[in-house]
Amino acid sequence: MKTGLFALGIGTAVQPAIVRTTAEHAERAGFSTLWVGEHVVLFDRHESKYPYSAQGNFPLPADADWLDPFITLTFAAAVTARIRLATGICLVPEHNPLVLAKQVASLDRLCGGRFALGVGVGWSAEEFAALGIPFERRAPRTREYVAVMRRLWGEQVTSFHGEFVNFDHARAFPKPSRGGNLPVLFGGESGPALKRVADIGNGWFGFNLDPAETSEKVTGLHALLRERGRDPKDVEIVIAPYLKRITVDDLKRYRDAGVDELVFVTSPPADAARIPAWIDKLAGDWLEPASRLG
Repeated sequence: MKTGLFALGIGTAVQPAIVRTTAEHAERAGFSTLWVGEHVVLFDRHESKYPYSAQGNFPLPADADWLDPFITLTFAAAVTARIRLATGICLVPEHNPLVLAKQVASLDRLCGGRFALGVGVGWSAEEFAALGIPFERRAPRTREYVAVMRRLWGEQVTSFHGEFVNFDHARAFPKPSRGGNLPVLFGGESGPALKRVADIGNGWFGFNLDPAETSEKVTGLHALLRERGRDPKDVEIVIAPYLKRITVDDLKRYRDAGVDELVFVTSPPADAARIPAWIDKLAGDWLEPASRLG
């Protein structure tokens, strides 16, 4: 089982030396993926419920430093050669899909085809309102935007006429290394989220799940995939325990539940000189026992 790291772009991990050193040593230690999340703006107070806390409160203050994920991953790409780079997640309906398709293709080209697009529909109505984008129907908007981007990545000339996007005879270059097959992994744990994965996803990124919860969700997702004539083996399963307390014994339970990559959400030390030892401890605690499971 692979091990990913969600540790860049927020809080202490916005300084160039911290991003550089974390990326370099995560690759050296054998971590599979560097994941970076996205929020454009945050608020001191919000009515929207954050889905991963019992009270619905967002865990970070509104004035927390939060880098753009594509710029952060491009910076990380420049100091690494092998580790996968991924958004975890990109709030796709908050973007213009043609601009986003260009950003993704550019990053994928610069990193040598190592990029995967983690996608979410968003939870903060306040953020959507500030950006001037309707919060309602954000899920259909996301589906259509992904379809547009895959067409732009895979076709020489693209025309598209949908509910949210309309254009004729557009050319978008460069293309990602895998063209329209660039991996798109959907986040979210709800029934509709799993249906999006089953319908059009290359993978699922489940957040804040323990092994038992993961097993239940994966069983449901596999059933949805088979209903659609898709082979579950073709869909990557990525899980972040996040706030769940787990032990080394839980690694096998995640693997047996069908997890391909387990992602650890953490923050690097504020002193770059301490990062190599911090990475080595993470690797010894989690990566090495996970890799021995196969």
